[in-house]
Amino acid sequence: MKIFYLLLLIIFAFFIVTFSKFNDQPVTITYFYLQEFVVPAYMLIFAALLLGVIITWMLGVVERFRLNRTISKQNKIIRDLKKELRESEAPPIIEEPQKEPPSGQ
Repeated sequence: MKIFYLLLLIIFAFFIVTFSKFNDQPVTITYFYLQEFVVPAYMLIFAALLLGVIITWMLGVVERFRLNRTISKQNKIIRDLKKELRESEAPPIIEEPQKEPPSGQ
């Protein structure tokens, strides 16, 4: 399995290198009156990709916390209902063994 991940990593690295090689034209970024930035096209694309990954990860973390809170609430409800069920049950009937009368011999 480690070999599969290593092979996948090598293919991904090859894709990044070839993508960078073919997309190295300069791109000028301006926003209102701020300083202009000149970066290669691949850097702009990778920065956008990285920003998307970070935003998606943050949304996933928020969703995970929300789901964990929901699970905790549901577990508390289950515990309370089980406790209520145990309290409303009739106590078990324990019968004592009857003693046999002594034989008359």
